[in-house]
Amino acid sequence: MNINMIVEDIVKNSIADELNIKKGDKIISINNKTPKDIIEYSFMINEEDVNLLVQHQNDEIEEYEIEKDYNEDLGIIFSSAVFDNVKKCQNHCIFCFVDQQPKGLRKSLYVKDDDWRLSYIQGTYITLTNFEEQDWERIEKYHISPLFVSIHTTNPLLREKMTRNPKSKDIIEQLKRFKKIKTKLHCQIVLCPNYNDGEELKRTLKDLEQFKSILKSIAIVPVGISKYRKEKFKKVNKKIAIETIKIIEDFNKKIKKQIAMVSDEFFVIAGLEIPEKKYYGNFLQIEDGVGAIRLLKDSFKKNHKKLKKKLKKPAKITIATAKTASKLFKEFKKEIKIQGLDLEILEIKNNFFGDDINVAGLVVGQDIINAIKDKKIEHLVIPSVMLKKTGENYEEIFLDEVTTDDIKSTNKDIKIHILKDCYSFDEIRKLINSL
Repeated sequence: MNINMIVEDIVKNSIADELNIKKGDKIISINNKTPKDIIEYSFMINEEDVNLLVQHQNDEIEEYEIEKDYNEDLGIIFSSAVFDNVKKCQNHCIFCFVDQQPKGLRKSLYVKDDDWRLSYIQGTYITLTNFEEQDWERIEKYHISPLFVSIHTTNPLLREKMTRNPKSKDIIEQLKRFKKIKTKLHCQIVLCPNYNDGEELKRTLKDLEQFKSILKSIAIVPVGISKYRKEKFKKVNKKIAIETIKIIEDFNKKIKKQIAMVSDEFFVIAGLEIPEKKYYGNFLQIEDGVGAIRLLKDSFKKNHKKLKKKLKKPAKITIATAKTASKLFKEFKKEIKIQGLDLEILEIKNNFFGDDINVAGLVVGQDIINAIKDKKIEHLVIPSVMLKKTGENYEEIFLDEVTTDDIKSTNKDIKIHILKDCYSFDEIRKLINSL
């Protein structure tokens, strides 16, 4: 087995820093054992006595005998949370967005992982179709919880049809095993009209009732359809959206627990008001677009009162976003009355993926360049979800490898502001008040 424990960075003044371990060094073993991932690594370094074998960039191998406090971290940051090979997806799901992508994107966007370790560490969804006994043993041994699981349907024949993988039929038995070892789950259902909606959705939710004790949340999201999809696929329309919202509402009432939630897009398609904060609980599925609009609405209401009344000198701010969010920002604009401020909400048409893709996370750099080429832009606000995410940070690179520098090159006077928290109006308020 090929194990790569490459040091990405060192925490300043940490044990590793004092030992002069550097970025690019490779950890060979810990107490004569080699962990497969950051999970095993974390348990191994808990001890007070740690023997660390390191290969430096000049190929010199050095052994460190470390005495430290129990649970004290070494201060090593790795380039990947998984040191052996990431478990790849074995499915060919009918709704898979990776299979709907064109050529020319970042290589990482074509990798379909289905690894429970990344699910635990990063919150990515897994289907459980590549689980082996050793995976179950490790999850129980290390008390891994919660995990993010793509359910889609509990109907075994339908799940096999949707994933195009016969191994996917055992979902109920797998959920029973999770319940036995008390592993909590966040679940996802990608709603595909004429497949797992309507009565099939009701069946799935009924089957999930028995797992109420381990279910932390269930997110229902509409299938994403890009212009590159080869097969015809029905979209979620207003009728289906309203029906789905009602099914979820009835389910929560029946189990007397607010577990299941639809993504914001369902309410937008249905033409209904976004629910109040209590609908979303602790916003556990925010990464799936469940509650993002509510958070932004509440944040605007709070920050609106703190906006200044007049700028020092006239200025223009352009907020670039996708169709769904642009409607919300245009509502905000109507309430902002600031002397000297020219606020523009620029809806970026998704020419790259197609008109049916309306979320900011799939906006590419070239579409932004096309949208601003004939405009006077001073301050351009871009949400960080459009950019490449590395850990908790963002690189200023879009899905199509266009960079923020490429955008700046279209107009030397453009100042780009990256909105780190896309669910808050706080950073925009601070930008306005700084002018």
